[in-house]
Order: sequence, then C-alpha cells, then structure tokens
Amino acid sequence: MGNNTALVLGATGGIGGEVARQLLAAGWTVRALHRGGAQATEQLRGIAWVRGDAMVRADVQAAAQGCSVIVHAVNPPGYRRWAELVLPMVDNTIAAAQAQGATIVLPGTVYNFGPSAFPTLQEDSPQEPLTRKGAIRVQMEQRLRQASSQGCKVIVVRAGDFFGPKPGNSWFSQGLIQPGQPVKAISLPGAPGVGHQWSYLPDVARTMVELVQRRDTLEPFAVFHMAGHWDADGRQMAEAICRVVSRRGGAQPKVSAFPWWLTALAAPFVPTLRELREMRYLWTTRVEMSNTKLLATLGHEPHTPLDEAVEAALEGMGCLVVAD
Repeated sequence: MGNNTALVLGATGGIGGEVARQLLAAGWTVRALHRGGAQATEQLRGIAWVRGDAMVRADVQAAAQGCSVIVHAVNPPGYRRWAELVLPMVDNTIAAAQAQGATIVLPGTVYNFGPSAFPTLQEDSPQEPLTRKGAIRVQMEQRLRQASSQGCKVIVVRAGDFFGPKPGNSWFSQGLIQPGQPVKAISLPGAPGVGHQWSYLPDVARTMVELVQRRDTLEPFAVFHMAGHWDADGRQMAEAICRVVSRRGGAQPKVSAFPWWLTALAAPFVPTLRELREMRYLWTTRVEMSNTKLLATLGHEPHTPLDEAVEAALEGMGCLVVAD
C-alpha cells in the first residue's frame, strides 16, 4: 500500500481540485478518476488521470490500487439525480477503501442538520434534516461510520457555503453574482441581520490535507467542523465583494435582496433553482459551526483573510475588470 498515494474522486470540481492541488504540493502522488480521460490533464498538471466512472465499482477499485487515501469529492453535476447517484457512489468508494485499508476523506456540509441542532453545530449535534438532500447526506455519513468499523478509516470535514476560484455549484457563484462577467449586482439571499457561514475552498482543502497527514492519530470515524468566514449580519460578504471590485477599478455594484419569488416561479422547471429553494431555511436562521475540536487537533484552522479570498474567487471566476 502506497503510504502517500491518494485517489481523488471529483478532481475536476471545486473542492476535489483544491484537495488534489494541495496534496500534490505536500508531496503526495495523486490519481484522479475521470470519465473523459485525457482532456482533464490540462486542468491539473502532475496528476495521474485514470479513465473511469465513480458509478462503476470496478473502475473505482482499479484506480484505488495502492492508495492509502481516497478523497470522495464527487457530486452529480448540477444537483441532478442526487437521490439515485449519491449513495451508490459512496458505496463504491467504501468498497475500494476497505480493499486497500485506506482512509476516506469526505467534504461535509450543514445540510444534514435541521432546526433541532441550531444555532451552534457541534460535530455530534443531532442530524434531523428537513430536506431530501439533507437526508441523503445523513445516510452517506451513516454508511461511512459503519465502514470505519470494517477495515477503513474516515475523516469528515464539515464546512459552510463554499466559495473559491472555481465556481461549481455554490451560492456564491449561482446566487450572489454571475460568473464570467464583471460584478454589476450582488443578490443577498439572507434575511436582514441573519449571520451566515462561508468557507474558502483552499482553506477547506488545506484543513483536509493537514488532517490526512496525521490520520494515524485520529479516531476511526473522525469528524471536524470549520468556522470559516462568519458573516455576522449577512452583509459582510457583499461588502467585501464591493471593496475588491472597487479596488480593481470596477464600478460599485448594486446590492439588493435575492429574488426568492422568482425561484418559486422557475423552480418546477430548473433543478438547480429547486435545490437552492429547498435550502432557503439556512438563510433565514443563524447556523454557525464550532471549530473547537479542529483547533484542539491541529492547533489552528487554515484561514485566508476575507478580502484576499474574495479577490482570488472573483479572479478565478472571470468577474474582475482586467487592466490594459
């Protein structure tokens, strides 16, 4: 078993790509499963791309040969067919990890919690979600917990809403602003004065890599929460975007409330909007993660200053005016 060889599932996505990049930087040999094969090689140099599908168990098992870590960062594209695809994919990862005695790393979310756990989420808070997606997340973690007693270890890192240089399916890129064009308007999804938790993808990836490096000292099913960037009144993220746009020579964006009424009209026809609407409850109440356990384990939480993180995200998404 290779001591520092990792398989990343979902390496073309936001969090998978960041974890792959940072594992490479930390000296790991990184493999990635990709249905398209060779065209992905330009996206992340240094990775060994293996042609295959996360839905095909034999493909995952073949790609995982000799790996001591499997990063399970794969999601169905555009929120489609979540219910039928998510659990078979995690079962394939579990089977491969058990065969290799490998550690599974999962990026987690707040979706598997409901109001019974609010407002402050601990790692062991009750998981009683209100949504379909949340229920699937709970099942994923239950299967991983069971697997951790049967031949593999598991690290789950739960974090707030992602933002970063690769947009992917995120509130930052699908709700607040439009990727690929200068920022002229910012939509605020939250109720006035309600705080919200954001997580910068490179910080989440760095946290995962640091935990992976000390996986031998962790419990078999190790769960950690990140504090990320806490937006105390729901306006600080928008204000940071405005500061960055202004500093980079753009016109001051217009800030307004997110048009939830529009999502109600369009939701029956657009899967992404339907999913965003189902998560509205996370914008109407304060939900904050405690990172006490992470601090006790690592001694710190990787943290990029907000304006620097926002600038990198906007830059990566093609949202800043390019100087002549």
